[in-house]
Amino acid sequence: MTDTVLYDCVDHVATITYNRPQALNAINGELRQDLNAAWERFRADEEAWVGIVTGAGRAFCVGADLKDGRGSVGEWSGTFWEIPTVNSFESGMEIWKPTIAAVPGYCLGYGLTSVLRCDFVLAADDAEFGFPEVGLGVPTIVGAMRLPGRVGWSNAMELLLTGDRIDASAAKDIGLVWRVVPRDDLMAEARQLAARLVARAPLAQRATKEMAARGPQLPWEDALRFGESMRRVVAATEDAAEGMQAARDGRTPVWRGR
Repeated sequence: MTDTVLYDCVDHVATITYNRPQALNAINGELRQDLNAAWERFRADEEAWVGIVTGAGRAFCVGADLKDGRGSVGEWSGTFWEIPTVNSFESGMEIWKPTIAAVPGYCLGYGLTSVLRCDFVLAADDAEFGFPEVGLGVPTIVGAMRLPGRVGWSNAMELLLTGDRIDASAAKDIGLVWRVVPRDDLMAEARQLAARLVARAPLAQRATKEMAARGPQLPWEDALRFGESMRRVVAATEDAAEGMQAARDGRTPVWRGR
């Protein structure tokens, strides 16, 4: 990776930072490559149990850099749209570790698509959200697939079909944002939440998150079978044994992620 994306892991919390502040963290080809690499690193990093994604400077991310189409998740070949690959977090890379978006300033286009993948969205009180694509004559695709499930059909269509922006308060009202905090407190709040998550068994969290995502897509009996298989696998881990022993001993468990 170059320095267009920063990756830092402390106390099992990885922070991924869009770091192109001079361009409001617009995604060009270099940042796209680095961003994909950062998420792949987080997924594989055994010391990283929780992820925070944020942006340096005045914005989270204003979307694709219009001067460099290589930042797009899916690109126009001149004849057809090239299908995005799942090595992009926005377009479906499977990561079952808990993720937190800490959103300062503008969060537009691919930036908002990324935020929609996160489990928790903390917004600074100066944050603004939107999908401006229709104002540029192009459709929103992955964002359109995700947004209705997050905020309801009409709220999603208002954002997707008008291209208008909403502020942090309105985003919280429709369920796009979980909490709104003062800009100066944003990262402290994100780290405090991450610390709460790190205090629990990481493998159990990942299995629970995967079940929450996959279960509704399966018939009920198949979902139960899948869940029982997941439960048995996790119940056989060192962390599960430690959790039960700590409960018997009346002490705080020491998780190892295995």
